[in-house]
Amino acid sequence: MKRSLWAMSICVGLLLAASAPAWAHHAFQAEFDQHKPVKLEGKVTGMEWINPHAWIHIDVQNPDGTVTNWMVECGSPNIMLRRGFTKRSLEVGTEISVQGYQAKNGTMRANGSSVTFADGKKLFVGGSNPDDPNNGKQQ
Repeated sequence: MKRSLWAMSICVGLLLAASAPAWAHHAFQAEFDQHKPVKLEGKVTGMEWINPHAWIHIDVQNPDGTVTNWMVECGSPNIMLRRGFTKRSLEVGTEISVQGYQAKNGTMRANGSSVTFADGKKLFVGGSNPDDPNNGKQQ
């Protein structure tokens, strides 16, 4: 009896350890609000090509003339590259329009859906939002 209880405890421990990374990675709904769509227009101030999400930093001019820097979460760098982005696509100063969803806590963070460039080119940047044209399937 003690031996089977010990073996079962080991198995449960291994299962929990294997599923820990899934718990660590947040879902869209955990941090962003589907009912708070945003459209941000401004100039890129930086781009972070880091895992698990790339980030676009963009200065947005407010109606009163002040400027607010937003952080826009994108898919992983690998997903971004497969969707047509390169490390030179979003250089500092590039004017873009970003569609996305604001963070639930009201901070200047958003989960990006798409980026539209000044020439009209539009690319999907999201990794986990409801606008995913691939319905979450890998490309």
